[in-house]
Amino acid sequence: MGFFSRKDSTPEPARNEEMAELGREYAIARRHRDTKAMNRIMRQIGTDEDVTDLSDFRAGQDSYDSIPPIPRARNRRSK
Repeated sequence: MGFFSRKDSTPEPARNEEMAELGREYAIARRHRDTKAMNRIMRQIGTDEDVTDLSDFRAGQDSYDSIPPIPRARNRRSK
């Protein structure tokens, strides 16, 4: 092995891309205050039998939440 070995000693755990995508969709719905979509996603997660760890879901949320929102322009028209 060289001094600057690129090999990682701990492999990254397998990610469930479907759960990460659901997390991103949930974060988008939360930012846009879409409660209907938020409830639909939470029902979908709640009925999924093989969900044991929600870390991929939270990682998907964090990946979207790390993007700052675009500031909205103020309405400068005066009446």
